[in-house]
Amino acid sequence: MITYETAQHAVHPAQAEEFFVGWPAPPTPEMLVRVMDASHRRVWALERGRPVGFANAISDGLLTAFIPWLEVLPGHQGRGIGSELLRRIVAELDGMYSIDLTCDEELVPFYTARGFTGIAGAGIRRPGALRAVLKS
Repeated sequence: MITYETAQHAVHPAQAEEFFVGWPAPPTPEMLVRVMDASHRRVWALERGRPVGFANAISDGLLTAFIPWLEVLPGHQGRGIGSELLRRIVAELDGMYSIDLTCDEELVPFYTARGFTGIAGAGIRRPGALRAVLKS
């Protein structure tokens, strides 16, 4: 059974391993937990107390929010956990004018099927920055 938790400090780094599959320099479990705890809003998906997915949002707290991460462990995908995480993080942002996210092209249909609209965007990815944070 999957449960969902939104509180800070709901997950300890020792519980948060195996995420960021395919990332060039994946954040450590410690960094994941720090980011989640520092986020404006967060939702963890837990199975028997172990995280199997998460979503977070950063925001100005008034009008705009951005969802930088939504991830479900590969062995738990296809069970509706990602859809429920998205539903819950959007509900946490109720009243916001804009809720934006960026994703890889192949994931756009997942989000548009859940009420998001495709919009143009641009970004910079600096894998070296991830490595630098991991070394500090």
